Amino acid sequence: MTPQLTEFFEFLRFPSISTDSRHKDDVRACADYLMQKFTGMGLKPELHETPGHPIVIARSEVKAGRPTVLIYGHYDVQPVDPVDEWATPPFEPTLKGDKIFCRGATDNKGQHFSHMLGVEETIRENGELPVNVIFLLEGEEEIGSPNLAPFLKAHQDELKCDICAVSDTGMIGPGIPTMTYGLRGIACLDFKIHGPTLDLHSGVYGGAVPNPATIVSRIVASLHNPEGVVRIRGFYDKVVPLEQWERDMWGSLPDGNAATLAETGAPGLWGEAGYTALEQRWGRPTAEVNGIGGGYQGEGSKTVIPREAMAKLSFRLVPDQDPAEILQLAKAHLEATCPDSCRIEVELGHDGPAYVMDPHSSYGKAAQNALRIAFSDEPRLIREGGSIPIIQSIKDILGVDTLLLGLALPDCQIHAPNESFTVSNFEAGIRLNRALLEELAK
Repeated sequence: MTPQLTEFFEFLRFPSISTDSRHKDDVRACADYLMQKFTGMGLKPELHETPGHPIVIARSEVKAGRPTVLIYGHYDVQPVDPVDEWATPPFEPTLKGDKIFCRGATDNKGQHFSHMLGVEETIRENGELPVNVIFLLEGEEEIGSPNLAPFLKAHQDELKCDICAVSDTGMIGPGIPTMTYGLRGIACLDFKIHGPTLDLHSGVYGGAVPNPATIVSRIVASLHNPEGVVRIRGFYDKVVPLEQWERDMWGSLPDGNAATLAETGAPGLWGEAGYTALEQRWGRPTAEVNGIGGGYQGEGSKTVIPREAMAKLSFRLVPDQDPAEILQLAKAHLEATCPDSCRIEVELGHDGPAYVMDPHSSYGKAAQNALRIAFSDEPRLIREGGSIPIIQSIKDILGVDTLLLGLALPDCQIHAPNESFTVSNFEAGIRLNRALLEELAK
């Protein structure tokens, strides 16, 4: 095993689960490890306390006249449950062929550690970097980064930069360099339907008293027409249509419909008519039911009319949809669809706007050149369906775009048991960092 892999395995062994208070000391120990590593690389690290887990900053020596690159990542990881579905211990890195199995291997330790090692190699070989570098590694991404935006605002001057680089997104497939230039936004809400004041006997009262579970089902069904179009009034009013070059680019990729079926195991596809699966996933807004329930859930029968039922909804948004406006439109739709025989209660949740940058800008072209060098292939330009709200915060607060240069493969199983990262992508990430800094210096 190479010394770099040995170091990576040491980093992976920290069970830095940010959402579990029992691992608070492990998260701190992981931050302390990063501080030591940055010091050994020749950078100047800083540990910043927050109301939650610490933020680690590390800076290279500042050279006048050179652009400054902010490299973001997160050292916290997801919980490992269900543990019994792991083939190997979740926090004991295990190498099988080209894959390293461990929680956090891809999300996000492997991806940002590759950048760290790329910087270390460049300093060791050249004595300096071609650009000024600031690393920003947080310990709360997996719980929504509650303290990062306030930190950015409080340290805006010290974090001034020209461009941000993040490897926390995906690749089309093995060996295919992928630049993500857009992310969908998100808006969430819960709603509850209140009926009778207590569960009722369905024989005695059935047919005369409204059933909240039935009402929830009808409201959920009202969200889409048979062609998969969202029926909330005004939902599409501000949607920026896909450009033809985007549809051409995505159409040139491996069969997205087949890939979606293979990745999900779904027996068939369903979505907004007139768009391919990749276009639906990356460039169109959605309304999804994340949870629904009400009434008896145990074994056998219990003949009741439940006193209440609920559903959880999330909306994935595209430029230029306003998450706050979408939540209000959705709330109005739900309230209008609920019959007078029941009472509806809507609770608005978290939200974040969509992010998009121009991949044909000078920085975008530099990133694509770096991908060509690292992977010896032509980069593919995509958006992604998921949301990383902090990327838009970086744009709003620091005023810079972010280059999303993902190293995650479709089968890496982030957030699931048996998460993995390939050695080949680990090594490609090191090459990518070195090429990226050289290209940005131009």
